[in-house]
Amino acid sequence: MHEKNGFSLNGYLALLLQIGLTLLAIALLNQVTAPFNGYEVLKIVGALILLSLWAGFFMVQPNQAKVMTLFGAYVGSVKTPGLRWTIPLYIRRTISLRIRNFESGKLKVNDNQGNPVEIATIVVWSVSDSFDAMFEVDDYESFVSIQSESALRNLASSYPYDPADEEGIALRSHPQTISESLKNEIQDRLHKAGVTVHEARISHLAYAQEIASAMLQRQQASAIVAARTRIVEGAVGMVEMALEKLREQNVVELDEERKAAMVSNLLVVLCGDKHTQPVINTGSLY
Repeated sequence: MHEKNGFSLNGYLALLLQIGLTLLAIALLNQVTAPFNGYEVLKIVGALILLSLWAGFFMVQPNQAKVMTLFGAYVGSVKTPGLRWTIPLYIRRTISLRIRNFESGKLKVNDNQGNPVEIATIVVWSVSDSFDAMFEVDDYESFVSIQSESALRNLASSYPYDPADEEGIALRSHPQTISESLKNEIQDRLHKAGVTVHEARISHLAYAQEIASAMLQRQQASAIVAARTRIVEGAVGMVEMALEKLREQNVVELDEERKAAMVSNLLVVLCGDKHTQPVINTGSLY
C-alpha cells in the first residue's frame, strides 16, 4: 500500500455549517423536558453528535501532511494546507514534508586498497510518501541516518582514495561522480521509507591520522616525480629544437662529441633546480 488522498472538506465552509448545527444542537437541548422518554433521549443523543463534529476540524501547515487512520486502518493523507474538516473518528498524525539536511559524523573506513580514511557526508532529503514513512519503518528519521551512514561506508570501501591511473575513479579526484553514486545508493536504501534524496555530497575526506603523514610524503613524492617528468620532456624537446635550428641555418657545424656536450649542458641548464653560472669561452671555436 502507498499514500492516497484522505477525505477532508474545506474547513471554512465546514465552519459555517458547523455553527448552524451547533445552534440546532442547543435548540434540541433546550427542548428536552423531564420525564425522559425515548424521544427526549434521542434529542440529547442528536445534540451531542452535532456538537462532537467540532472535533473534525484540524489545521494543515504548508509542506505538511496529516496521516489519518480509523480503528488501526489507514484511510488516507491530507496535504492541502489550511483549515480542513474530516470525520471526527479519524486519528490524525502529523508528518513534515519539508526538505531536511542530515550530516553524518566522521567515519573511519578502509578504502578498496585497505587505506584507512576519514569520511563524512551531507544528505538533503524529504518525505515523499507519508504512508511509507509512517508505517513501513519504525522511525523514519533514525532510518535515514543509519542507512545513509551505511551507504557511505559501502561507497568508501568501493573506491580508492587516490586514482591508480588517469582513467580510474577515486574519492578525491572525482567528487561529482562519487556524489552521484552515493545519492543513488542512499536512495535505493531509503525508497522503502517513502523518502526522496535530493542531494548527497562528501563533506569531509582525509587519510586517517595514523597514516596521514606517510601518505602526505607519498603524494609529495608523486608530485615531484610528475613535475620532473614534465620538465625533462620539455627540456628534451627544446634541445632537439635547438639542434634542428642550428643545422637548418648553418650557424655552426658540430660533430657528435660536441653535440653530446651541448645536449648535456642544455639539459643541466633546463632541468636544474638552481640558476646556472655561464662560462664564456674566448679561447677557441668551442
